[in-house]
Amino acid sequence: MTVLLLPAAITQAQTAPAASLVSTVKAARWRQRVLLICAPTATDAQLLKQRALLQPARAGLTERDLLVQELPWASLPEADRNYLRQLGGSPDSFRVLLIGKDGGVKRRDTAPVTPAALFATIDGMPMRRQEMKRVK
Repeated sequence: MTVLLLPAAITQAQTAPAASLVSTVKAARWRQRVLLICAPTATDAQLLKQRALLQPARAGLTERDLLVQELPWASLPEADRNYLRQLGGSPDSFRVLLIGKDGGVKRRDTAPVTPAALFATIDGMPMRRQEMKRVK
């Protein structure tokens, strides 16, 4: 499992600790939104494109409390694969899953998502609107 941790931004992929995906998502609840980028392998063309799309959007990802995780199926433990299947992931195809701070899946995509589309989804969420009001 490759993890890109935010709000520190997308800087480099690193090997995730032994924590399961379930525990990572559970620990993020009410603190961070989670973007799961699932692909058959770590060299999947769509995964690489998604990474390239997100790279220049670091500030926006940080501002929205987003934890980004790249999840190549080929290297995931079976428990994580089962959890991703429950969320709508598939081992033979690319998926992007946005999980809100409440733990619910807010968006599912089968192609790379632009930061603008991702931010529009997040910024339309009630919790995000509250966050934006507090900042002003």
